[in-house]
This record gives sequence, structure tokens and C-alpha cells, in this order.
Amino acid sequence: MNSDVREERQLLLRSFVVPMAFVAICWLVKCIEVAFHLDFSFLGIKPLQADGIPGIFLFHFLHGSWSHLYANTMPIIVLGASLYYFYKPIATKIWLLLMFSTGLLTWCGARGGVHIGASALIYGLAFFLMLSGFIRRNKSLVIVSFLVIFLYGSLIWGLYPKYAIENHISWEGHLAGFIMGVALAIVYRKEGPQREKPDENDDDDADLDDDDDRYWDVPEPPKEELRQPRYFRH
Repeated sequence: MNSDVREERQLLLRSFVVPMAFVAICWLVKCIEVAFHLDFSFLGIKPLQADGIPGIFLFHFLHGSWSHLYANTMPIIVLGASLYYFYKPIATKIWLLLMFSTGLLTWCGARGGVHIGASALIYGLAFFLMLSGFIRRNKSLVIVSFLVIFLYGSLIWGLYPKYAIENHISWEGHLAGFIMGVALAIVYRKEGPQREKPDENDDDDADLDDDDDRYWDVPEPPKEELRQPRYFRH
């Protein structure tokens, strides 16, 4: 196997490590709840309450039902792996900042109650990936942005308070993810992959300047040769 292909494959596999570990913890927590008839929702975010502060760090791992957990599993894996594959130099920094900042914003500004679930992190990842590619003007990253929009563009409905409240969804957590995803895409726009520089070897003008066989540069024959007729034998 070609060394470049092998390295690319290893990079792709490594990009799933953190998202899969995160999802595994979420599933483990849910299995423990069900197996031992426990409810860890008290560890979620309780806005502006001291006993809700631990939830700033823990609410991502807690889910109200299997369907809630299942709905968050694939987006975390897909978006998280995309972050680690395409933004490897800053991926861990972005991941941790999103986890903490979305929890903090939700604790500071959400309505009363208990907020749980990884959807705030999902929104942060999605909007970071959506915007960052366009800001960096990198062709590969712009394609990633369009793919995320295609796959998860419907997330925008989760920011609509009436829709979210009717479906018992924490739109405040979604809004926190949206805000921080956009903010981090802007703040860290100069870190990680950047706009691809044009290849001078592909420049047509450069090729023309270096071409010694251009037809318009064929030297003119001497004037004397032009005045004398040429004879050809058949």
C-alpha cells in the first residue's frame, strides 16, 4: 500500500477516536441508568442555580431517553470526525471550548428547568464547520461546509423557540451552540488549514513566458534570404 494512502487512512481512523469515545460514555451512562433504575438528570444544567454548575460540564453526556440518545449519536460521530479530520491542528481546542462554552451560556441564559443532551455540542460543531470553510476560502473545506449544510441544515428549526418548546427541546442550548460555533469559526480563522495558494507551475502566463518554442518567437529569416528566391528539387 502506498505510504501516502496508508497515512491518510490512519488519519481518517484517528479522527473517529474522540467522537466515538464521547458517544461511548453517553451510551454507558444511559445503560447504567436503565440497568440500576437510576436517573442522572439531576446532574444537568439548572440555569443560574449553584447546584446546576456541575451540569455545565456534564449535561452533554445525559439524555432523557434512548431515542434522544440515538438521535444525537450519528451527528456527534459525523461532525466530530469531520472536525478532527479537516481541522486536526485545532480540533481538540475547538471541541473542548464548545463543550464548556455552550454549557456556560445555557446555564447563564436558559429558562428554568433541567437541560440535558449533546445537541448543544452538535449545533456548535455544525455551525463551526458550516462557516469555517467559507471564511478560509479553502476549496476542500468549502465542500465540507456545503455537505454539512446539506446533511444538517434542518438544525435551524431547533433555534425557533416555539417549535422547540412544543417538542420539549432546549432551544437555548441550541442557540448557545450556534453562537459559539460561529464565534470560534471567526476567532480561529487563522489557525489550522488555510486558503490554498495558487500553484505557479499551473499559471498559463508563466508557462508561456518560459516556453522557448512559441510560434510567434520563430526568428525572422535574414532580409537577403527573403529577397533571393528559393529553389527546390523534385
